[in-house]
Amino acid sequence: MNVHAASLAKAQRVNDPAASFAGDVIDGLSRHPKQLSPKYFYDAAGSELFEQITRLPEYYPTRTELKILRDRGRLLAELLPQGAALVEFGAGATTKVRLLLQQCAFGAYVPVDISGDYLAAQADALRHDQPGLEVYPVTADFTAPFSLPAAIAAMPKVGFFPGSTIGNFEPQQASAFLRGARQILGPGAQMVIGVDLEKDERVLVDAYNDRAGVTARFNLNLLHRINRELGGDFDLGAFTHRAIYNRDCHRIEMHLISRTAQSVRLQGQSFAFRAGETIHTENSYKFSIERFVALARGAGWTRRCSWTDTASLFSVHALVASD
Repeated sequence: MNVHAASLAKAQRVNDPAASFAGDVIDGLSRHPKQLSPKYFYDAAGSELFEQITRLPEYYPTRTELKILRDRGRLLAELLPQGAALVEFGAGATTKVRLLLQQCAFGAYVPVDISGDYLAAQADALRHDQPGLEVYPVTADFTAPFSLPAAIAAMPKVGFFPGSTIGNFEPQQASAFLRGARQILGPGAQMVIGVDLEKDERVLVDAYNDRAGVTARFNLNLLHRINRELGGDFDLGAFTHRAIYNRDCHRIEMHLISRTAQSVRLQGQSFAFRAGETIHTENSYKFSIERFVALARGAGWTRRCSWTDTASLFSVHALVASD
């Protein structure tokens, strides 16, 4: 899934999450066209819905990336330093990181995510299952500067950014994220990153418009969260989900479409919608191997190795910070 460029470009610490949420929503709904940041998809309900998405037959990225990590785990373990701290940017459920932790000898795990409650629950479960592993969760917007725990200062650092979340950024913001991650991780850092690849358009469209409607509920949950946390009065039945492939930009776009002319109130402000007007909630850029490697190189990373599945649906890259 994805993150929208406008909010990703804001390099701010999460000092007041509620105020940041309100400010971003009001700003996004005031724009033309309207937009909302997908980083706000992931409250507890949204995170659970996304986990359901990852198990859908149409949604190939998760199972394909897991297979690559499973098949190439031994090679990854040979590339990565033993006793390193694994820093996961945008940590959600621990399925992928558990696989990496089983295969590589990490000294600590640092999950970083904006959803503090969900992060804490996942960290507690991991501590219970792996009592020998030091786990230091950090509640932060991983698209902005943040500090790593002092306890891992002396350890080599390995970043982990699975799920092709890099595709959630506009190209300039993707480069900025990679540069920022390099700075946060420090000299000699390495990175393991999952990147979705260009493929047949129908495969892409089906993956984001599943027949069970789970992705639609995931998208609409953002409006429900605005109602619950910010006092909005969105009528969820008055909006519908649609995902399209923008061929010129190499990206999937997710939208919420107003079924009728209507007005929505939020924190003393009113936002008018025309029938058919959309709220752009997410982008998901798709890459060729060459385009991603060039992007990483421009942001200060050198490719050590790249792997794909046999159908070339998805890729995993091992990077090292350039001198």
